Amino acid sequence: MSTFVGIGLGPIQTGIFLAGAARGGFDRIVIAEVNDALKTAVNAVHSVTVNIAGTDRVRQETYEGVEVFNPTNPVELEKLISAAADADEVATALPSVKFFTSSADWLRAGFARQPNRRRFVYTAENNNHAAEALAAAIGRQFPATFYLNTVIGKMSGVIPAAERVPLAPAAAVGHLVEEFNHIYISSCPGIEERKTVSLYVKPDLLPFEEAKLYGHNAVHFLLGMLGKSAGCAFMNELTDHPELLAKGRAAFIDESGAALCRKYATLNDELFTPSGYQSYADGLLTRMTNPFLRDAIDRVTRDPERKLGWDDRVVGTMRLALSQDIEPRHFSEGARLAALELAGSPERLRQKLAELWPKPWNAEHERLFGLIG
Repeated sequence: MSTFVGIGLGPIQTGIFLAGAARGGFDRIVIAEVNDALKTAVNAVHSVTVNIAGTDRVRQETYEGVEVFNPTNPVELEKLISAAADADEVATALPSVKFFTSSADWLRAGFARQPNRRRFVYTAENNNHAAEALAAAIGRQFPATFYLNTVIGKMSGVIPAAERVPLAPAAAVGHLVEEFNHIYISSCPGIEERKTVSLYVKPDLLPFEEAKLYGHNAVHFLLGMLGKSAGCAFMNELTDHPELLAKGRAAFIDESGAALCRKYATLNDELFTPSGYQSYADGLLTRMTNPFLRDAIDRVTRDPERKLGWDDRVVGTMRLALSQDIEPRHFSEGARLAALELAGSPERLRQKLAELWPKPWNAEHERLFGLIG
C-alpha cells in the first residue's frame, strides 16, 4: 500500500502536494496538523476542498481519503509515527525551517521502523537549504531516504470561509491557490518513480531557486510596494496603473533577469536566455495581477525586515544585479519605499538598514545605501 504523509495543512500543502498525491493515486494520505479545529473539520468528511483561481473564474477541487492527526496528542502521534514508517513520499510545508525540530523526532521514530525503505521527502519552506536542514535534524542513518529541495512558484493564501468554499464544511477557513502548478524539485536516485504529480526535476536546482527569489519574489514585493504607495489594496488593482506595471516589468527583465541570464549563461536552459526570461516575466506579471487570485497588497509587503535582509528578495536582488554590472534602479525604488516605511524618516534610514545588514559596514554597504538613500 502506498502512503503519502504531509506535515502542515496550509495552502502549499493542499494546493500542491496533497493535490499531487491525490492525482498520483496514493492508497493512503495522512496529514500532520496542530490546529485541532481544522483537523476535526477535515476528519469529519475525510476530504479537503481547495479553491483554484484560473484566468476566468475560481473553481474547486476536492481530494478524498484524507486523514489528519495532531502530533501533540500522544495517541495521534503514534498514528503519525506509524504512517511515517510506511511513507513512500513525505512533504513538509511549514512556516519556517525552525519548525523542523517539532517534526524531526516523530519522523525519525517512524523511519527507524523501516530504516531501508525508500522515501522521497519534499521540503517546501521557501529556504534554499531546507532539505539539508531537515536531513540534519532527523539524522542521516536512513540510506534510502532522500531529502529534496523545491522551488514553489505558486501563489496561494488562506481566506475566511465566508469568502470562498471552506477547506471542509465545518472549517473556518478556505484555501485559494492559483492554477499554475509546475513545481521544481531537486534530484536523487529513483526520483523518476515518484507518484506525486506536477513535480519537475532539475539536476541543479540553485539557479531556479535564485530565479524564484530574485525574480518572482523580488518583483512581487516591488510591485506590492509601488501599489501600496498608489493606494492599492489588491495586486490586481495595479492594472489601473500601467506605469507601475511598466516599472515592475523593467525591473524583472532588465535588472534581475539580465543579471541571472549573465550569471547562468552556460547553464543551457531556456529560462536563462533573454527570450526565455522575458516569457517567464510576462507570464508571472499576468499571474500576479489575476483578479480571481485577489492577492492582498498587505500580504505581499508583509515582513519588510526580512525582505530587506542582505540575501533576501530586495537587497539580495540589488546585490546580484551589481555583481553583474547592472544598476538596480527600479529595485532601489522599492527598497527605499520599504526602508522608509520601517525607519519612519529619511534621517533614520542608515540606522535602520545597519540593524538589518551584517556587520561591519563596508564599501558594499555604502554603495547599496547610496542607491536606496
